[in-house]
Amino acid sequence: EAAVMTLCAKINGLFCEYSTPRILVVKSWKIGLIYRIYQYIVLVYILWYVAWRGGHQDTDTVVSSVTSKVKGIALTNTSGLGEQVWDVADYIVPPQVEDDSFFLMTNMIITPNQTQSKCAEYPTRKSICTSDMNCTKGFKDAQGNGVQTGRCVHYSDSVKTCEVLGWCPMEKKDDPPNPALLADAENFTIFIKNNIQFAKFEFNKRNILPNMSSSYLATCVFNRNTNPNCPIFRIKDIFEETQEDFQTVAVYGGVMAVQIQWDCDLDKDLCVPQYSFRRLDKKDPKSSETPVHNLRFAKYYKNSDGKDSRTLIKGYGIRFDILVYGEATKYSHIKTILSVGALLSFLRVVSTFSKDRNRIIKVYTTNANLFFK
Repeated sequence: EAAVMTLCAKINGLFCEYSTPRILVVKSWKIGLIYRIYQYIVLVYILWYVAWRGGHQDTDTVVSSVTSKVKGIALTNTSGLGEQVWDVADYIVPPQVEDDSFFLMTNMIITPNQTQSKCAEYPTRKSICTSDMNCTKGFKDAQGNGVQTGRCVHYSDSVKTCEVLGWCPMEKKDDPPNPALLADAENFTIFIKNNIQFAKFEFNKRNILPNMSSSYLATCVFNRNTNPNCPIFRIKDIFEETQEDFQTVAVYGGVMAVQIQWDCDLDKDLCVPQYSFRRLDKKDPKSSETPVHNLRFAKYYKNSDGKDSRTLIKGYGIRFDILVYGEATKYSHIKTILSVGALLSFLRVVSTFSKDRNRIIKVYTTNANLFFK
């Protein structure tokens, strides 16, 4: 029976009673000053974080789609091809570019009139021979240019190599022309179209701003000071911003990044892209190797005998990667309540310690009062 009464008393106390902290007024200018300074610091922090640093705003990261278009004409005059005009269909390889990158050819080594026939392999450790015994019929070197026929033939007056069946004559192992053949590419322009979305806020925008007319886009070129929002970029200007020399890079090729930064405050209707540029394949100061970016492609046709022929081009050029970053902020009731609640919790407790006759008094704050346990 006593146990039942005790249990009932506990249940009654649980639902029908509540306790309050004991209030103590501490008349100490030191403790009071410390408390007020603490309150001031917390108040300033609340105003700074919530009102200035966006503690009342929710955030979302950008989702992006990019397309690009290059325009420009170049003229070359080589022993292999003679005088030739190059347009976008010739120097953008492949013509169907990726959404966020493309390869602009600036230099090349041309091997014209190749046909499927037999010829001497380029001299390497595996292809140099002295007799047919050194060549294996059907052998395919992954680094070679064809399938060995089993014969050892003259590559030059002093060197013999294994004969191969493949595209002949072989590509020359020469350094690319210097200066670059497509030196005029520095005056080409890149038109970048960037569509973005902040899905959380159902917000969409593109870098072609509402005030940009078709006549404006037909003439504008990006300039950091006078035209910072134009989405058309001259290649020479991109390299100058990165303190790189286009003509030097054009010889062996390289990798350049076009960075588009979207930092949007949707409450203030501020959402304009910021453009920057960076070379991604900078040479390691500790390495003597020159950065090289190249690829091979061929143009096929039939010769006068009806045989398949091709012109092989080893193209050196610049890969442009378009990188899009961004974050949007917008007012949120929930974020505001959580931020203010978390920050006001700092006002709930402040511990100051004073030593008086070896006693430590722990002081707690609640609103503008002090209490202790």
